[in-house]
Amino acid sequence: MYIRKAVPSDFDSASALYDKVTLYLEQHINYPHWTHKVYPCSDTVKEGLETDSLFVCCEGDGIMGAFLLNTDPAGDYSAGEWSRDIADGEYMIIHALAVDPDFSRKGAGKAMVEFCLNYAKEKGYKAIRLDAVPENLPARRMYEGLGFSFAGEKDLKRYETGIPVFALYEYNL
Repeated sequence: MYIRKAVPSDFDSASALYDKVTLYLEQHINYPHWTHKVYPCSDTVKEGLETDSLFVCCEGDGIMGAFLLNTDPAGDYSAGEWSRDIADGEYMIIHALAVDPDFSRKGAGKAMVEFCLNYAKEKGYKAIRLDAVPENLPARRMYEGLGFSFAGEKDLKRYETGIPVFALYEYNL
């Protein structure tokens, strides 16, 4: 298993991964409240490639996971109960972290988050922050197990999502 920045030739595979994950979630327990072909989807992959913020977790030649890592909170992160006052742009945010259901519980999610922590530290950022749907207990347990601190459940003013509040987490570097 290895993690790397996505390249344009990953578009189809990364889009297929998000399609597979969202279909699986819609047929099982949809902890993150993701919607097939809406979010995350090929538009997410396109945006990630255009902004150089999409990463993929690979096994051999195949993609088994993906996420975006950037400095755009895509909402009102000033609402968080952060332990440190860090200016926008001085921390990174993990978005749309997904693992192929066939590789669930095999360490890919943990490896991707650890990669984010190391990457942000190497680039000189002061923290990693993220948000999760409050009911997404598997993700929240993983983040807490990796040392992230809870920073409150807040309205991030993402009205189009239909999710009124998000659970915020931080890991100071």
